[in-house]
Amino acid sequence: MTSPRRIAGLATALLSVVMVDACHHNPPVQPAPAMTQASGPNADSIRRAQDEAARRAAADAARRRAADSAAAAAAAARNAANAGTLMSTLTAMVHFDYDQSDLRPGDRAILDAKVPILQANSSVMISVAGHTDERGSDEYNLALGQRRAAAVKAYLVQHGIADSRIQTISYGEERPIAQGSDEAAYAQNRRAEFVVTSGGGSLRAP
Repeated sequence: MTSPRRIAGLATALLSVVMVDACHHNPPVQPAPAMTQASGPNADSIRRAQDEAARRAAADAARRRAADSAAAAAAAARNAANAGTLMSTLTAMVHFDYDQSDLRPGDRAILDAKVPILQANSSVMISVAGHTDERGSDEYNLALGQRRAAAVKAYLVQHGIADSRIQTISYGEERPIAQGSDEAAYAQNRRAEFVVTSGGGSLRAP
């Protein structure tokens, strides 16, 4: 029969074995290191430097946006000015001597300036209207105005502009731009006028 003292000793030994085995299979969990924030005199300096860098970056970005906007506005203004100049060239009138439909040298130069613009803008269509001064019958002046418009069209076609892009019409003496019955008024009324009938919304320079 086993004595109580021996039983107590065996129980103590068994408990020790169980505790050692538990410690072997389940190592103690180490506490996570505590998160620390930068502190001390350098932390404020670092934050100030970061804030200053952010302000500079924002200011640089704002300056770039302003410069881009100014450049875009300047480009739009140049384009508008160029388009206005091109349109003025296309619609510049030519004039004729009394009872004549032949083109004068200076008026050929006006037409020469139109040619490259028309070539660079193939969608542009124009109308040429012939006019006369008040002398002569209505029938004669209508025919004379038509000859003048036809002379302008022929010149442009000879310089490479498609016939189908140019319409002609005569108003004879019906639409004077200068009032009066003297040579100064007559000289202004003997003319061919130009109207861009389509394709003039976005003119490109030659």
